[in-house]
Amino acid sequence: MTTVVKWQGNGMAFDATASTGHIVRMDAAPEVGGENTGPRPMEMVLMGLGGCTGIDVVMMLRLQKERMDGGFIPSEREYFHRYGLDAEKLAYAKDDAIVMHPGPMNRGVEIDGTIADDINRSVIQEQVEMGVAVRMAAMDLLARNLRARRQSSQAKGMLA
Repeated sequence: MTTVVKWQGNGMAFDATASTGHIVRMDAAPEVGGENTGPRPMEMVLMGLGGCTGIDVVMMLRLQKERMDGGFIPSEREYFHRYGLDAEKLAYAKDDAIVMHPGPMNRGVEIDGTIADDINRSVIQEQVEMGVAVRMAAMDLLARNLRARRQSSQAKGMLA
């Protein structure tokens, strides 16, 4: 799934084109330089949340610390308020939706610690443990294939 967002060259108007071909114009209010030709980006986020009322899994992503330190994020507190998973935002999902995060997580920034530790909803610990096992298995397969390819190349070299 991809989305392309393109500035329209005037004010604060952006057109977002989804991989399905649908186009949505986003804009800001006139008092901040927009022309009010479309919903605000935050309104789009809220509409998206509204569409998530039937979701089974809430997957949070890790915010890299260097993004926070580089001035891209006003503050950890503001980031959590706007984007972090808390009980209010989780209430939009189904009552039995599970919560995932690849780890390591920044508690209180990406996700509320209470939600992360909720044994009835959070599968974060299992996800992290299984992720390590899957990466180890993938590395083992790659190493075996590499050894087999080298042995095959050496055998072919002997036959020539």
